[in-house]
Amino acid sequence: MKEEVFFNEGKTRLQIVMGDITGQDTEAIVNAANKRLAPGGGVAGAIHRAAGPELWEECKKLGGCETGEAKISGGYRLKAKYVIHTVGPVYNNTPQNARDLENCYLNSLNLAKKHGIRSVSFPAISTGIFGYPLEEAADISLRTVIKFMQDNDLPETVRFVLFGKKDYEVFIKSLQKITAAWDS
Repeated sequence: MKEEVFFNEGKTRLQIVMGDITGQDTEAIVNAANKRLAPGGGVAGAIHRAAGPELWEECKKLGGCETGEAKISGGYRLKAKYVIHTVGPVYNNTPQNARDLENCYLNSLNLAKKHGIRSVSFPAISTGIFGYPLEEAADISLRTVIKFMQDNDLPETVRFVLFGKKDYEVFIKSLQKITAAWDS
């Protein structure tokens, strides 16, 4: 697993890694969920398979989740103690898409903070079957997380876990662009 640490401020740090989110050694992982929080394809399916059927049993009791919101459950058979479920927007090129995507990250981070979670791993929310353009999603997610980390002490570590090399490279490039803008 390749790891890059790009942002350090006080006790907080941001990492970008290429790998499988289900194997992350963080207190929580984030599930790019559907509104029912049901097992499906992509990230949600992988997380449910790795966590075992107990995750779906708990998710049924959570009453679903609206776009941009976040809910928390146990991690069951995962290394992570918790799964934070958030529903990203289905991309249709409206300003609301960006607000909804930003809210996915903010609400997930606020939930982690509320539960005293020190480390959390995110996938690239909405960039799979929900069709969000990867470059735009990377920029929104990184800016949102960095701003949150500048204003909060928890979580101490936020990791973006990208499954493919292309996604990983897009996130690295986006972060380099963001940090270059600060330096100028």
